[in-house]
Amino acid sequence: MLARIMTSTCALAMTAGMASADYSLTILHTNDFHARFEPISAFDSGCSSEDNAAGECFGGTARLVTAIEEARARSNNSILVDGGDQFQGTLFYTYYKGAMAAEFMNKLGYTAMTVGNHEFDDGPEVLRGFAETIEFPILMSNADVSGEPLLADTILKSTIIEQGGEQIGLIGLTPQDTDELASPGDNVIFTDPVDAVQGEVDSLTEAGVNKIIVLSHSGYGVDQRVASETTGVDVIVGGHTNTLLGDMDGAAGPYPTMVGSTAIVSAYAYGKFLGELNVTFDDAGVITEASGAPIIMDGDVAEDETTVERIAELAAPLDEIRNMVVAETAAPIEGDRSVCRAVECEMGTLVADAMLDRVADQGVQIAISNGGGLRASIDGGEVTMGEVLTVLPFQNTLSTFQVTGGTVLAALENGVSQVEEGAGRFPQVAGISFTVTLSAEPGSRVSDVMVGGEPIDPEAVYGLVSNNYVRNGGDGYDMFRSAMNAYDFGPDLADVTAEYLAEHTPYTPYTDGRITVVE
Repeated sequence: MLARIMTSTCALAMTAGMASADYSLTILHTNDFHARFEPISAFDSGCSSEDNAAGECFGGTARLVTAIEEARARSNNSILVDGGDQFQGTLFYTYYKGAMAAEFMNKLGYTAMTVGNHEFDDGPEVLRGFAETIEFPILMSNADVSGEPLLADTILKSTIIEQGGEQIGLIGLTPQDTDELASPGDNVIFTDPVDAVQGEVDSLTEAGVNKIIVLSHSGYGVDQRVASETTGVDVIVGGHTNTLLGDMDGAAGPYPTMVGSTAIVSAYAYGKFLGELNVTFDDAGVITEASGAPIIMDGDVAEDETTVERIAELAAPLDEIRNMVVAETAAPIEGDRSVCRAVECEMGTLVADAMLDRVADQGVQIAISNGGGLRASIDGGEVTMGEVLTVLPFQNTLSTFQVTGGTVLAALENGVSQVEEGAGRFPQVAGISFTVTLSAEPGSRVSDVMVGGEPIDPEAVYGLVSNNYVRNGGDGYDMFRSAMNAYDFGPDLADVTAEYLAEHTPYTPYTDGRITVVE
């Protein structure tokens, strides 16, 4: 079992002697919370009250309240920031949109956050409502919102705060491909992260600020690129790739990860950890020491009772549907993002099978589901509708359409083009099999494509089923936008999956080699 606090220290000797005016700051941080206000299981899905009482659950806002209070008490100078993607992930978001996130972020006393791609899931209008409700700035440097009236006076590129007698510059960053990942509309233009960050750093430096923190919802890889290709950035608080940093099992790198003199931190996702970075600056604004660790929000962290009661009150309208048992599964169904965005996974097989089964009588031969649409695993035993909705929270509908075999091949190439980055476009499929060669260049990785036991014919027309997000070009599937006979208004994907599970209960998870990955 992970220890409550896992310590990793990276001490930097940046100057020959200590400056006379050192400034110490504790940066508390979260990222990719995804509406997990209630505790989660080890599978990042819902956790029963019985298991929570037994100390087997993690996270939840009530634990964060306690942990943040304790962390603030350990430091006489701290800020609390978020790396984006507060939106989407459970029925709480479906029902309350951004209002519940705003309420609890205000309660926790956040200093600032960046815009994540999921903050755009319901378009600029919902994001504006959220931004008008929170009591702290929301930032995004690499996007031009001047043409979007709902956001033009709402989102800042950067801001300056005064903390402990010093000025600190905060810069926001969101994925450059947010227009493919969410629904920002046509009026928001996303730009290169390096250029955007450097531009804000230069402006802040001209204003006399020499301590600069980037709140980046762009992923661990992009964060390292920004650190190496910019000057003047001291700390990057990451998000988007759900990266855990530290010295524990499953960590992608040290906490902090140092790139030159820039400290990069990230705290996984779903409120399972609270990041705590302690940095010391000399009077020139140079980091002389950076140390800390992600604190695991396990059963040893007490839940704030007032927060528990408020969440229970907000949950009341949702409980009937969440608690409805729809099926049983003979074993846990693997839906972890690190698996479903890289290889055939059990959850992908389930969802693709369910999609194809629902429309097979319409002559549809192939199902393609984006791995990024699968948001959790399901543990063994009873399966509730709440668990299914946690896996499939986006209210996507089934889409049926027709394309040529050549378009199917282009779609598969798109799906496997960013495996190394853990991109959500990875295709989970049914009715089709193929081989992926990762050593090949993107665009030429797919081979041995079979449909119904026969090699795919690039000239033939095939019937496909996917979700409306993918069919309309999400995750880079632009080739489906011009599909023939498209119908995007089928049943909700979560309902389709729940009904398929019910028809096959007890369901036995499996994979069958429909996707072969070759290094």
